[in-house]
Amino acid sequence: MFHLSSYFPFTDPTLVFFVVLLIILFAPIVMGKLRIPHIIGMVLAGVVIGKYGLNILERDNSFELFGKVGLYYIMFLAALEMDMEGFKKNKYRVLVFGISTFVLPFLLTYLMGIAILGYSSAVSLLLGCIMASNTLIAYPIVGRYGLQRKPSVILSVGSSMIALLLALIFLAGIVTFYNNGNNVGFWLLFVAKFALYCAGMIWLVPRLTRWFLRRYSDAVMQFTFILAIMFMGAALSEVAGVEGIFGAFLSGLILNRYIPHVSPLMNRIEFIGNALFIPYFLIGVGMLIDVSWLFRGGNIIWVVLCITFFGTLGKGLAAYLSAMIFRLPRSSGHMMFGLTSAHAAGAIAMVMVGMKIEVSEGRYLVDSEILNGIVLVILFTCVISSMITERSAQIITLRDKDIPVEEDKNGDDERILIPVKYPEYADRLVNLAILMRNAKLNRELIGLNVVYDDDHMRANQEKGRRLLEHVTQYAAAADVKMQTQVRIAANIANGIKHAFKEFSASEILIGMHMHKDVSAKFWGEFHQSLFNGLNRQIIMCRLMQPLNTLRRIQVVVPSRAQFEQGFYRWLERLSRVAGYLECRIQFHGRADTLALISEYVRNRHPDVRADYAEMTHWNGLPRLAETIADDHLFVVVTARKGTVSYKSAQEGLSDEIKRHFSGKNLLIIFPDQFGDAMDEMTFAQPQHTEENSAYDVISTWIRKQVK
Repeated sequence: MFHLSSYFPFTDPTLVFFVVLLIILFAPIVMGKLRIPHIIGMVLAGVVIGKYGLNILERDNSFELFGKVGLYYIMFLAALEMDMEGFKKNKYRVLVFGISTFVLPFLLTYLMGIAILGYSSAVSLLLGCIMASNTLIAYPIVGRYGLQRKPSVILSVGSSMIALLLALIFLAGIVTFYNNGNNVGFWLLFVAKFALYCAGMIWLVPRLTRWFLRRYSDAVMQFTFILAIMFMGAALSEVAGVEGIFGAFLSGLILNRYIPHVSPLMNRIEFIGNALFIPYFLIGVGMLIDVSWLFRGGNIIWVVLCITFFGTLGKGLAAYLSAMIFRLPRSSGHMMFGLTSAHAAGAIAMVMVGMKIEVSEGRYLVDSEILNGIVLVILFTCVISSMITERSAQIITLRDKDIPVEEDKNGDDERILIPVKYPEYADRLVNLAILMRNAKLNRELIGLNVVYDDDHMRANQEKGRRLLEHVTQYAAAADVKMQTQVRIAANIANGIKHAFKEFSASEILIGMHMHKDVSAKFWGEFHQSLFNGLNRQIIMCRLMQPLNTLRRIQVVVPSRAQFEQGFYRWLERLSRVAGYLECRIQFHGRADTLALISEYVRNRHPDVRADYAEMTHWNGLPRLAETIADDHLFVVVTARKGTVSYKSAQEGLSDEIKRHFSGKNLLIIFPDQFGDAMDEMTFAQPQHTEENSAYDVISTWIRKQVK
């Protein structure tokens, strides 16, 4: 009889590696749908394939080897990504907040472990170290809002470094105590070895690094040298009696100034770690988790609630007390609390160390209950941190009234990029760009055609050249120059983004997806990846008739739109179009936003006939649809998720447009936003994004069934 289970677990190295790569590939996609941090997804995947799950893979030597490398890599990257300059400029305040955000959660968690959970002193100390440290899982949110230089953010980043360093030192003490007891002579020798180790690393590594990087420029050799330094630091720390993760972290701190964050070397280091070593480690951690503990009573839930509550309470007290001492606003305290309350990479690293400490015959300091509990704590704290940071970022942006200044005519960076593919639509895109451009600057437009790198590449290249020649002639008829490029790419969105950066473009004007045979999704195959991957203005167009036949432009503006960096850019473009077409333009939005729009149009474009209608809520779109005629241009100024003018009602924008504005002339504008694109992938923030979450799909299905 055929038994499928007889083939499991896989032991062939090829199959093992294949399964691991499949997990690394698909875990971010699934977790993106579920809106769960993908660091948790890797651990959960390990649970599923491990011996306590479906028993697909055995935790063999490859997980031991790659797992240890991944463990060191996490601590090494955490140190490399620290902002040392920001720490130096605010060292005293960072020191105060760093010590408080370590001491308060450490003491509260330690006392809770002793008094409430009944754990031993050693286990309670380990839990204290875990909750006293933190991972900046929510930092990409800060980047989206452009708040990296705010005092609260600088303090949070610097204090995270101090808290992690202190936690690792305490962890080293716990490990050393269990290995060697209370021998006074040993402790004196340990302190001497530890001091000698730190001093030796601080003296030797910078000199060795400067000599090597100046002498050898080969990319592979530099990368190998950096890894060698990391492992040397880890190995020497174990000789000194300290756990290897401390050595990896110290190596990263020392090398921080020699590896710029935007350098090719840093990119290689992050890529290798994020693509292989760190996921391998996280999957290996999941394979150790026994899910049956979750069904053996309510004790583990009680453990998770206690650890999460007291650890998070300590972080909150430290944040708000420090904000009061430094006389920072309450919203800054929210930000400090949000950024320092998440636990991820460091927590897993310390738990893994605890699992190797043998307290008696066959018993280890960390058992399955604590391991399972810490994984759930990581999930809860990541959610709490993300929510609080998101909210506080919006409050700080509105508090500081960071309304962008009007564009300076002399300093205008206008360079419009126009990706074109379909001949029947290209002329209208170029025509719209001509109407939007500043004629006084006389800048050339940039025409782009991106073709897939496949078997039809040569034929598509030739089609692209002919199309770009046509639009160049079309623009020349209006005395406008065009610069063109046919680009080959494996991914259309990446091809457009790379061209955008190469040409130093200011914005993108692109046709909306209208070919259902290519993709049934509203945004098409790549549009969503495009506006999520760039923080500059993107205008998506659906023009059903020639522009010169339009009679009115109707613009929907979300509340708080004036706080986005690109507020005046899109307003200037629409004002020019209305002026050239000599048609009426009507703005719909909140009173405070309309007042700024009115002032700008009156001062900069007095000849434009503009009307203003108050629309108090985004849900007014369906009622507005009744007023949109076929010869109107309907413009929706929207926002990327996580920006100050974004609201949950905008999640249903695609459904609203399909339901109420089908067949209408349409522009969807994603304005410039504050901050960095934050499009690099780290072990804390995946690059992958999903158009709809799994919860959206399920709720839509339920609504259809109810109807």
